[in-house]
Amino acid sequence: MKLRLLFPCLSLITSMSLFTLSLQAQPNTTSKALTLMGNRFLTFNTVIRVNQIEVSRARNVGEDERALHTPARVIAFRNAVAEGFPGGKMTWSFSWLALNDTSAAYREIRKLIVGYHYQYGDEITFIPGAYFANAYNTTEQVNKDLHDALQLITKIVGKGYRPQSIVAGFMSAKNQQYLAEKEDIHVCQGNIWSQFSIDNQDGDGAVVYPFYPSKEHFCKPAQNKSDFIDCVNLDGWTVDFLAARRQGFAGGFNSRMGVGPIETLGRYGNEKGLREMMHSTAIHYDKGFELNGFGWVTNCWELSLPYDPSLLKNWLLAIRERWPEVKMINQGEFGLIWRAQYKSNSFNYRFVERGSGIGGSDANNEISWYMNKDFRLALLRDWQKNTPAKVIDFTRYDVKASEPTQMTRKWSLLGEINQKQSRPQDKPVSIDSLSGKSRAVIAKRCSNLITNVPGY
Repeated sequence: MKLRLLFPCLSLITSMSLFTLSLQAQPNTTSKALTLMGNRFLTFNTVIRVNQIEVSRARNVGEDERALHTPARVIAFRNAVAEGFPGGKMTWSFSWLALNDTSAAYREIRKLIVGYHYQYGDEITFIPGAYFANAYNTTEQVNKDLHDALQLITKIVGKGYRPQSIVAGFMSAKNQQYLAEKEDIHVCQGNIWSQFSIDNQDGDGAVVYPFYPSKEHFCKPAQNKSDFIDCVNLDGWTVDFLAARRQGFAGGFNSRMGVGPIETLGRYGNEKGLREMMHSTAIHYDKGFELNGFGWVTNCWELSLPYDPSLLKNWLLAIRERWPEVKMINQGEFGLIWRAQYKSNSFNYRFVERGSGIGGSDANNEISWYMNKDFRLALLRDWQKNTPAKVIDFTRYDVKASEPTQMTRKWSLLGEINQKQSRPQDKPVSIDSLSGKSRAVIAKRCSNLITNVPGY
């Protein structure tokens, strides 16, 4: 089904006015002095493509989206960001076809966004395969696409520009290793946390906040120096933890519900949708900030989506009103700030959420997540009935893992128990019923959770 362009009447910006704009405001450089701890961060990405899913340079899956990508739409979109979060930066990711399309519209779009880079400090980068590069291409082809696209971006932006990060949806460990070692890029939006049985690729099993991936699997944190890839692996967009434990659309819900507009504004309308977006944001800026010492929310709002950009502005205004100290910087900057804080996977993240009552975010449930280099663990309980917590996910990272050797949608790293409950073994259990070895692994990081570890 074709989507209507919402802003056909906005006039195109001229080259002269674009030049004038670039002189009016220089890129915000405050992020250079930022440190990770003690701060709340917001990263915001968008995707500009020609076809819905450009699985390779010459093959597409889905609808032609040229009519949905216009200079007028770009202007309205960036104005919404500027008005909602003055001084904020964002990341623009171009598909292969969007970098190479010679039509007047795409030439003007590229010119506009180069102007935004010089005006606001926005990042301009590449998205290989439009999210699912490894499901449709060999490792070698993805590396070639990355190399050639990065050269194109340098040529388009000028002044020797290189992005600090890549937007990828999913990105294999070998490709992230290539980015770090051959392209000197050390930040990659390389996993979509909890994605399973939805869209064109699965990738559940990772850590939700930044980590250095293992050479064995992009969802697994590196365990030691020989296993280490110097590329900060970032989530694609922040989701509601309770909704995310579901498999795809199970129960009539959407497992991707969080800060994204499709699952919130599109499903529940502007008011209720914004409420869920703010609920998902608060998980990280309130309790998450208290537990981890910093907070991070990320969103990817594709330019082609059929939502008025004023709705994006409303979310940004609501964030600034509730947490005025939030720093909105581009993805590459955030990844490098994390990299400056953590030289290895010494993180020990924790999150607690009580449901919003919207969609799959059950109001009576409380979920607690523990994530570190050794494992990820999720406990679920009915806080209203004060029932005992059950383990709904336990994924060990200190054991061998491997990525697919052929092109496939199945890239998940499923542990002893997985939150999606797609296998018979995934039934929720009490933590005391886990094996002695599993309890010993947990006790090393979270001794308060384990009362008895016989034999260890």
